[in-house]
Amino acid sequence: MSIRFLELLAREASAVEFEGPIIQARASGADPATIEELERAKVEALKVRDLLKRRARREAELSALYDTAGDLAALRDLDAVLEAIVHRARQLLATDVAYMTLHDPERGDTYMRVTDGSISAKFRALRLAMGHGLGGLVAQTAVPYATADYFADARFRHREHIDDAVKEEGLVAILGVPLRLGQRVIGVLMAANRSARPFHQEEVSLLASLAAHAAVAIDNARLLQETRNALEELSQAHRTAREHGEAVERAAMAHDRMTSLVLRGGGIEDVAAVVTDVLGGSLAVLDDLGRAISGDVGELDSGVFEAAQASRALGRTVRRGDLLIASVDVGGEPLCTLLLRSDDADERILERAALVCALLLLFRRSVAEAEGRVRGELLDDLISRPGSPGLADRARRLGMDLGAPHVVVVAKHSGQRERAAFWASSQATLRHGLAAGRADEVVLLLPGDDAGGLAQRVARELTASLHSPATAGASRAGDPANVAAAYQEARRCAEALIALGRAGDGASASELGFVGLLVGDGRDVPGFVARTLGPVIDYDARRGTALVDTLATYFGTGGSPSRTAEAMHIHVNTVTQRLDRIGKLLGEGWPAPERALEIQLALRLHRLGHTDTPDTMGPSTI
Repeated sequence: MSIRFLELLAREASAVEFEGPIIQARASGADPATIEELERAKVEALKVRDLLKRRARREAELSALYDTAGDLAALRDLDAVLEAIVHRARQLLATDVAYMTLHDPERGDTYMRVTDGSISAKFRALRLAMGHGLGGLVAQTAVPYATADYFADARFRHREHIDDAVKEEGLVAILGVPLRLGQRVIGVLMAANRSARPFHQEEVSLLASLAAHAAVAIDNARLLQETRNALEELSQAHRTAREHGEAVERAAMAHDRMTSLVLRGGGIEDVAAVVTDVLGGSLAVLDDLGRAISGDVGELDSGVFEAAQASRALGRTVRRGDLLIASVDVGGEPLCTLLLRSDDADERILERAALVCALLLLFRRSVAEAEGRVRGELLDDLISRPGSPGLADRARRLGMDLGAPHVVVVAKHSGQRERAAFWASSQATLRHGLAAGRADEVVLLLPGDDAGGLAQRVARELTASLHSPATAGASRAGDPANVAAAYQEARRCAEALIALGRAGDGASASELGFVGLLVGDGRDVPGFVARTLGPVIDYDARRGTALVDTLATYFGTGGSPSRTAEAMHIHVNTVTQRLDRIGKLLGEGWPAPERALEIQLALRLHRLGHTDTPDTMGPSTI
């Protein structure tokens, strides 16, 4: 009979099937002794069956732990390892659900990290505060807990949102064990069933073993990530150090090239060429007024100048759009600004180039100031001590020929004395002339003979530089001895322009009409008469007409054509025709008060017969 029980054991029959041999024996009328022997054999067979079953389960547990250890040894993806552990826990404990929660140090609670068998979204998104729910209790006490009926268990604090999630998942029996790293609990591994069931000590031990592997996996992953982060930081630091070294070396080489150019006498254009050769793109250099010294800047908006101001304040390059802007100041005043448009944004090279350009401009300014002082002293001597010896030699050393035609220009301005003096000195250097600054005026001695044109140009350009009106008067100086007289005349012309309400304009005595006769030293009476009445006088000379007499009579009778006709014993139509001819010769507007005054003065001088001898007319005649 024992053979029957061995056969049942061999094919792993269920416990119920072990009753079969006893039932058959009783049916065949076996005696009680035989029945008793079969009962003893059944009991022993069932013991063997239980032993084999426990060993099989232990073998499966050991296999799962071995597989988990293998996963840890070949750790590549922490999520995959944790999912495998949770799935094995569910299989080995034969539960409906298994899940793992991890501690959140920032929020101080635990959250669902991995689930297996869960069907509720609310349950998968559940967070458990320390001490709340069975999982919170395990996390707080670091002790395994099991409950055969979750909702009837009062050992832990129930919370409505936790119970709702557990109820939605349909869980009844739950087992939880802590995930520990030393004395620190980092989470909880849990297995749960949707029906009531007890959890044996062997199951608790098995889940605790899997939890220990999970904790090791998490710690290994943390260490591995920290190692990777450290390696990446080291690699990044190495790359940064290498790039920084290369950038410093590159900037140093560019700086050496720029300084070498300066030592060889190079200028700002040469420095700009080095920058564009190294960085590519286009570079423009602006002076303190925002004007281009080198390169093409096009039209700049106010934002560029604001960025330049920020660059000076910060002492470094500032980006605006696709432009890199480096600006340098001296004593709070802008000196130069570099605008770079390039894909290579090496700020060190641009900043060094800005410093080199600033030094060049400072050097040029120092040289210009020194030369300006020399030129100013010479001009002062020409004005105040015209007969001093050696003036011509001093001028020759400055590249000037005082024997050539020159014009003295006096420009009146308000404020900004230093800027006006610097502008005048620069103009004198560029035009091979002299310049000197006074309290409210600058004086220039420039080559040329167009006094009026130079006065207008100086007034226009100095006004633009100062951003306020500058009024210029000019006079021709034939030789060094006449510079003082020309200065006085030019100054009177500038003052006359201001008195006439023409501030910001420029003119010589010849452009001022009869006012020029009052302020000019030359008293160019023939020139004034010719400029004012020349066309009419010439017409009378060619045609034998009497337009000059008609014009004089017209003004003498108060501008009345009829009384003019009566005084000249001609018809009024003839007077009208002659006045029309005069209008065509003198141009429109000749009867206007100011123009009429000049015409009457010219008529009086013409009738006095002094057009050929201007020196015979003194101030009292005018």
